[in-house]
Amino acid sequence: MDEFLRIIGFDWQLVHDVTLTAINVLILFFALSYLLFNPARDLLEKRRQKIAGELAEAAQDKKTAQELKAEYESRIKEIDKEADAILAEARKKAMMKESDILDEARAEAARIIDRANRQVELERKKALDDMKQEIISIASLMAGKVVAGSMDVKIQDSLIDETLKEMGESTWLS
Repeated sequence: MDEFLRIIGFDWQLVHDVTLTAINVLILFFALSYLLFNPARDLLEKRRQKIAGELAEAAQDKKTAQELKAEYESRIKEIDKEADAILAEARKKAMMKESDILDEARAEAARIIDRANRQVELERKKALDDMKQEIISIASLMAGKVVAGSMDVKIQDSLIDETLKEMGESTWLS
């Protein structure tokens, strides 16, 4: 067996060196784990927490955005309803204004027609008065001619015909 140990070269020095190397590797592993691996794990954990926080914040922002969207949509519906109500009120006021304007125009038209009728009546009375004045002047002219000449019936008839011709037939027709 000594030969076997010599062939492989196991002796107590080698076992001692292997054991010390293994202990050194373990100590180095734990030291590096403490100095390098733990900070790396902490860094990764912080990053994981940061990402989780950002995801939670994004979910909250999304929820808030959906709430705002719903609120704005309801406001838009309310604004549309208000706009419809305002338009309906404006139409109603316009119809009332139109009715008032038409009533005013009808009243004005009635006043104009009444004024025109009165003016026509005044013009007719004036024309009748003018005609009466003309007849009176013709009658006095005829009476003056009758008296001036002491005439007979033939002369009177001729004077009347002559006077009528002077006046014209249009005076008597209107």
